[in-house]
Amino acid sequence: MINVTIENFEAEVVAASHQTPVLLDFWAPWCGPCKVIGPLLEKVEVDYGGRFKLVKIDSDQQQELSQAFGIRSIPTCVLMMNGKPVDGFMGAVPEGQLKTFLDKHLPAAEELEALEEIDEAQALLEAGDPQAALHKLHSALTVDPGNDDARYDYVKLLIENNMLDDAEAALEPALKAIPRQLRFDALEQFLDAIRFVDSDERGGWAPEQFDALIAANKRDFDTRLAKARVLMVGGNWTAAMDELLEIVMRDKAWNDAVPRKTFVAILELLTPPKPKTDPAAAGKSAGGIELMGKVVAEQDPQAQLVAVYRRKLSMALN
Repeated sequence: MINVTIENFEAEVVAASHQTPVLLDFWAPWCGPCKVIGPLLEKVEVDYGGRFKLVKIDSDQQQELSQAFGIRSIPTCVLMMNGKPVDGFMGAVPEGQLKTFLDKHLPAAEELEALEEIDEAQALLEAGDPQAALHKLHSALTVDPGNDDARYDYVKLLIENNMLDDAEAALEPALKAIPRQLRFDALEQFLDAIRFVDSDERGGWAPEQFDALIAANKRDFDTRLAKARVLMVGGNWTAAMDELLEIVMRDKAWNDAVPRKTFVAILELLTPPKPKTDPAAAGKSAGGIELMGKVVAEQDPQAQLVAVYRRKLSMALN
């Protein structure tokens, strides 16, 4: 439990709620019901073991925050998630009702455990230990099989370490899901490209061998697709997309639109992950409070590359 003012609201509430749900308790020293629910909130915060963060706001001292949230009576509790208020209640509710309210929104304990495993896996990757990272991600999926972030990271890391059979097995549940997520389609296309390079004689061709055939026939789409897959597996992403784009511009539907699907897969694989903590839009908090220190970060160069090639594909399809 911490006390929050207008000065630390952005950091302790808005930014923090992107990581952990934050429960705001608007109270005042003279409020009798506040004295009842206050200790109960602190007890439940401990009981829930980090599943949410309790923040107390003195509505008398922080009237700007109270007005921003439209507080008309106290105690009032507001739950913040991903920088925005999602639900709330007024009055000194009993413990059972409080826990029912929280359980409706908070991640389960196993989900939190899986998230911790994912964070540890990322740290291990940055430290240069992919095998330990794989172990952590596998553990996260064991604890929470429905964690799509863990599954995506796990499959991608398996592919990068040439553990293709394991990658296909781990990817299968995601491919059966309805609706299927685009990022898992991307991993399937990546696996298809690797399998092609491993099994087709053209997987070992030099660029000049492809270029000679393409120069003789600009509509030799099979050769263009083969070249694009070789480039893709070799990590030459932009050249692969350029080759795929040549096919799409000439025949959007060729080969069941595999060139377009492969192009989209590359875009998905190249798209930088969203930052865990997002600054509030336009320099304001979720409650509309003007905040100091507004900073506009430059766009990631890789994100710029993805944006450029998304526009190229859009133009080719129109």
